[in-house]
Order: sequence, then structure tokens, then C-alpha cells
Amino acid sequence: MTDELSFLRKQARTQRFTLGTPREFRASPDGRRLLFLRSESGVDRRNSLWELDLETGAETKVVDAAELLPGEEHLPAEERARRERSRESAGGVVGYATDSDVRIAAFSLSGKLYTVDLGTREVTERVGGAVVDPRPDPTGARVAYVRDRRLRVIELATGEDRAVAEEDDEDVAWGLAEFIAAEEMNRARGYWWSPDGRNLLAERSDRTGVPRWTIADPSDPKAPANVVAYPAAGENNVEVSLAFFGLDGSRVDVQRGDWEYLTAVHWSAGGPPLLAVQPRDQRRLEIHAVDPATGTTKLLHTETDPLWVEIVPGAPAWTRDGRLVHVSAADGTYRLVLDGKPVTPSGLQVRSLLDVGEEVLFSASEDDPTQIHVYRTEGGEIVRLSGSDGVHVGAGNAELAVLSSWSLEHSGPRVSVVRDGERVAEVDSYPEDPGIEPRPLWLTVGERGLRAALLLPTGHRPGVKLPVLLDPYGGPHAQRVLHSRNAFLTSQWLADQGFAVLVADGRGTPGRGAAWEREIAGKLAEVTLQDQVDALHAVAAEHPELDLGRVAIRGWSYGGYLSALAVLRRPDVFHAAVAGAPVTDWSLYDTHYTERYLGKPQDEPESYEWNSLIAGAGELRRSLMIVHGLADDNVFVAHSLRLSAALLAAGRPHAFLPLVGATHMSPQAEEVAENLMRGQIEWIKKELEALR
Repeated sequence: MTDELSFLRKQARTQRFTLGTPREFRASPDGRRLLFLRSESGVDRRNSLWELDLETGAETKVVDAAELLPGEEHLPAEERARRERSRESAGGVVGYATDSDVRIAAFSLSGKLYTVDLGTREVTERVGGAVVDPRPDPTGARVAYVRDRRLRVIELATGEDRAVAEEDDEDVAWGLAEFIAAEEMNRARGYWWSPDGRNLLAERSDRTGVPRWTIADPSDPKAPANVVAYPAAGENNVEVSLAFFGLDGSRVDVQRGDWEYLTAVHWSAGGPPLLAVQPRDQRRLEIHAVDPATGTTKLLHTETDPLWVEIVPGAPAWTRDGRLVHVSAADGTYRLVLDGKPVTPSGLQVRSLLDVGEEVLFSASEDDPTQIHVYRTEGGEIVRLSGSDGVHVGAGNAELAVLSSWSLEHSGPRVSVVRDGERVAEVDSYPEDPGIEPRPLWLTVGERGLRAALLLPTGHRPGVKLPVLLDPYGGPHAQRVLHSRNAFLTSQWLADQGFAVLVADGRGTPGRGAAWEREIAGKLAEVTLQDQVDALHAVAAEHPELDLGRVAIRGWSYGGYLSALAVLRRPDVFHAAVAGAPVTDWSLYDTHYTERYLGKPQDEPESYEWNSLIAGAGELRRSLMIVHGLADDNVFVAHSLRLSAALLAAGRPHAFLPLVGATHMSPQAEEVAENLMRGQIEWIKKELEALR
């Protein structure tokens, strides 16, 4: 990459400086080999499959994606949808699965199914196209996959390929996670192999009753519209059920309870299949064991909350010796519960279960929510595996853990392999140098101890007044204030354009316990906006260089909602806003997310109106720019169009920038990404300069 490229183009070309970094780790049972995905460099979008020999330290490319597919990828619609839900924008081998002994790996590339023998390195094309989510059975004798909404199995020895679960109905799919599961519940899978490889547990999803919404491309009137099933708040969800399928042709349907959402499935040798399910109101989470022979279920545990029960990734599960593992927030702390007994201390907030075997590998935050560390159980003790301050992403298992460590001290992750607490290897990482070194001032402010970071322009002279730009997300399930240099690259670039940039995480954000998260119940607008205002005033009181007479805010998704909300509700504080892909009317957003915080619109109409941007459009007195992708299938462009129409009807001038072909992911094309950001900043500067 040449030095002439701007930071913004570098950021787009490198996918936010993540290309060239290893991910998707899988250790062999004997602890000698580690599989992972990585592209060739910080500008290469094609991931290949690699293997690290943990005894010699040698890395070997097992699958060369560029050699297998020298041209462009052509993805099935279901695979494109899966990647959108996971915000996956890379190419090549973006996922793989192995048998239990890690001898065979299966993956899809441009819709084709391949397997690779990890001993001989022989790569074989098995199915010619439209393949989604291939997974070998635990014995490595066959591979299951989804094609044309049917669950199929191919025998590797003979090539025999047959449908295991299918229906002649375009609204019914077998083996695919439905939209809500993938977008809101961290469940990307729709089928699971039995430990002996003789049976499959498969999800059946029926979208017949779900409203159909249309995504058109106004820039190409000849192009057919894309019609999708979208479960908006208060409307019907996809109907989800389960069945066991034997390779002998047998089928056993799973007993259906009163649940609406299938949040997780776990099937291992430690016990019978586990289901985690929730009713529509999400105030209860039940863990059931299922008998594969009869389909009957047995309730093992129930978690309740008067507002909602949070889903913790990786839970529930069995340990290898048959102990039930789950996470409970009954006392306000998300605690790891093993065989009915909490084993983590109060105050240690468990964020996810990373692996459950003889012991448990998990991530958690202690008293500082800006840091995430990796821990393991060791008998009756809890051992922290990550050492230095930062954000540590864990993989592998408790005995052989892989730590991807992000820090304020360096760009990109440093990846290490830890065996029984001792570092035994490093995995090479090749991210591009951003050319920017963020210098956040780390702050805890206000009566609620809001975590915030303030970034000033490089070379800023003390005493010089600066316009202020808030750069939040501000909503549930996401943090911006994290001990990672990469988290502040864009914010530092914004600061270098002449702003004091403030990033703050308020109530509702993760890492601070259940009570903190539930403060936003029914009050998304009120609580999340108030925390941004309080953070701004508290920081300005300590840093007089912040000019409170010139304050702007920008954000995307929930951050876009918060930005538009700021100029509508608090024109006394905010003078200009850029709202990217904002939710403007919560009745247009999906069931699981929206109803968790606001209930159903039929039951809580006042709450929906109060938290809507549409109802208050006539109150706009400040400058607002709206940006939205026309192909967004998560926050539909209807949100921004309705807000713009309400503003126009009320005679409130505003700017509206539609992005042709863009989904909910911010634009990836280098020139578009650069020009979009520069356009926003020039507009903000102009609007704030008019206030002087």
C-alpha cells in the first residue's frame, strides 16, 4: 500500500485494518496442530485455511483460496444473507468446520462445497454450487450442508448425495437459522450432528405468516425488486420447530412447547441435546434436554426476569462429564453456573462461553468494562489467561487457548497460544499500519461513572477552543469505549480534522451487569440521550477547550438514531447531526430486539410514539443530515424516508443522502467510503461555522 493513500481509503481497503489478521481457530484434540483462517496481507480480502504446527512453530497453507478460485465469487442468496447478518465482508474461505479429530475440514467457496484431508492436504470439490454451511459429521465420514433450503448429506467415500430434510414449499427451510436468530440471538446455525454421526437435529423454519417487505433499486428501474420476509415489531415471527433425522431415513419431531424463540442448541457427548428457548416477551429462558428417540423434552432450568433474560453466547452446554453449564444474572452479575452452583465471583461479568469440555473457557469483564479478558475454570478455581490490559478475544479450549489481544499499545491483534496457562506459540498477523496513533484521554465521568474517551487533534495547543463532535453508538449490545487502539482510529482521524471528539458508553451497554443494561427498558430515547448529554457536560467541565457553543454528533445504526434524537430533543446542547441508517420508527424494526425494550406496539403504543423520531419531527430546530443505504435489509430505508417526509411536511429543512446498493454495513468501496466521510465532515464544519 502506498503512502499516498488517505487514511479513509486505507481503512476501506483493509476492512478497518482487519485483513491479514488470523481468526476462526480450531485445535486438534492432541494439541499439536492449530487451524485458522488468514489472508495473505493487510489488503488481501481472500482468506485461506492455514495450519500451525505447535511443536515446530511452522505455518502451512492448507487451502489456497486464490488458487481454487482465481476469479470473482458468486454466492447463493442464503450465503449472502448469512454474511450480512454476521457483518462479514471478506472473501475466500470465510468459515469452515471439521470432524471431531480434526482430520477433515469442509468449507464453501463461491457456493461450491470442498473438503480437505488435513493429513494429505488433498482438496476435493464435492458439490458444484449453491452450498450453504457445510459441516462434517464427528466421524469425518460425511458432510451435511444446505442447498435450495433443503438439508442434505454427502457420503465422502461414495459420493452419494441425498436430501435428509426437505419440503416442496419455498416458505419452508430446513437447516438454516432464521433472520431473528442470526441478527439478534447470535445463532448462525440451523442443524447439529449427533456425537456419533448417525443423526441430525435440524431446524424447520416457516416464514409463511411473516410480512413481506420489498427492497428495490431506484437507480436501476429494470432490476427486479428483492422481496424479503421481515418480522417487524408486533407482527408474526418465523415459525421454528425441530426434528431428528437418522441416516437410516427415520424422523422424530421434537415436542413443541409454548416458546417463540429458539435461542441456542447444544449437542455433545456430555449429555442429550440441549435447547434454550424463550417466550415472545423474553422474560423467561428455559433449558430443556431432548430425548432423540422420542422427541420429548425435560425442563432442566428456568431463568426469569421481570423485564427480559439476556442471551449469553455459548450457553447452555454440557461439560464432558455431564455437568450443565449456563449463565445466570439472578443477583445482577452475569455469573457462570456449573451444575447449579455459581462458580464465578460477584462483580465478574461473564460475557460469553467460548468452549466447554472438561473445563470451561469464557470471556468476562471485572470492575473495568472497557477491558475484556479470557478465563478458564480449573477445578474449583477461576484462572485468568490474558495478562496485559486490553480486549482479549478467546478461542480453542481451556487446555489450549488462543488469545487475540487488542491493546492501546499497538495496532491490530497479537495472537498467542496458551497451553495450561503457559504461552507456547505466536500466530503471525499482517494488518496494515493505519498511519494514525490514537491518543484517547481515558475518563470516568458523572454520577453514574460513565466510561468515556476524549480525543484531541494531533499537536493541539492547550487553551485553543475546539468544536465538539460526539461519536457514539450508545445502544445495547455494543461498546465503543474499549482498551483497543483500533477502536479509536476513526475517532482520532475525526479529531485531526479539527474537533474535540468525545466517545461515551451509557446505560444499556454491556459489561456492567444486568441492572445497568435494564435502565433503558421502555426509555431508549430518554436514557441513552441523557447519558450522552451528561458525559459531554462532565468532560467539558474538566476540559475547557471544548466549545459547547459548537457541538455536533454523528453515528450509524443505533448511533444514527441517537444522533437524530439529539438535535430533535436537545437543540440546547446539539447544533448539528449526521444520522446514518437510523431507526426512526421502532414499529419498523424487528420483533426480538424492539419488543425486548419496548414491548409490542399493540400493547405499548405510547412507548413507541415517545421513542420514535417521527412524532417529534416538527421540533427540529438544528441541522440534520440523514444517510441511508437503499439495499439495507436490517434497518430499511423506509425509516429515513418516513423521517424525511415528516420533516418536509413540517417545513423543517434537512439533508438526505441515499447510498445506492449499500446495505446496513457501511460502504466498502474506497472512493465512496472516503467521499462519504469527507462530505459529512465538511457539512458539519459548515453548519458549526455558521454559529460563530
